[in-house]
Amino acid sequence: MDIKEMLRHVDHTLLLQTATWEEIRQICDDGVKYETASVCIPPSYVKQAGEYLQGKIAVCTVIGFPNGYMTTRTKEFETRDAIANGASEIDMVINIGWLKDRKYDLIKEEIRTLKAVCGEKILKVIVETCLLKEEEKIKMCEIVTRAGADYIKTSTGFSTAGATFEDVRLFAEHVGPGVKIKAAGGIASLEDGEKFLSLGADRLGTSRIVKLVKKEDASGY
Repeated sequence: MDIKEMLRHVDHTLLLQTATWEEIRQICDDGVKYETASVCIPPSYVKQAGEYLQGKIAVCTVIGFPNGYMTTRTKEFETRDAIANGASEIDMVINIGWLKDRKYDLIKEEIRTLKAVCGEKILKVIVETCLLKEEEKIKMCEIVTRAGADYIKTSTGFSTAGATFEDVRLFAEHVGPGVKIKAAGGIASLEDGEKFLSLGADRLGTSRIVKLVKKEDASGY
């Protein structure tokens, strides 16, 4: 796959607790230079990043991150605040306990609530696959589809494991029409990125792809 094409599917990400503005600004600069799909950054930096970028690239941020067990009202407030600050893409974490308790209607209603806030802006739903059984992953494909979200996303990158080829393949088999897939967490190589995309992912949540391209200067940037 052409490197430029792969980069168009990357959410260039920095969500470490220790992230400074200098590091976020570098993520923004690299995202613009390498024409990634977005930069994915902590909510506290969204306004500053948006003012810095002036619309040159989409700004993505995370809601209910990384554990997902905040109340729906709290996630709704976070989402409204993020959008008011300039976010154009929202990655929310589901309440995994609700899924384990089979409270499917609550999860669906929460996703619908946040999608209503997002409107035409993109909503991605993080399900944290490493903590789920296969039947729970399949159920989340159904819920995300019915709730009207734009993407199902594998992982936060802050739990016990990240994206796997098997999970992306499973999602591709079970999501409904119009729902895209984001693989995130542990994408360590260009080969990984290419395989995730070939299996059905539309977005890759990672910082390593850009770092590798910078290091190798593979495309003559």
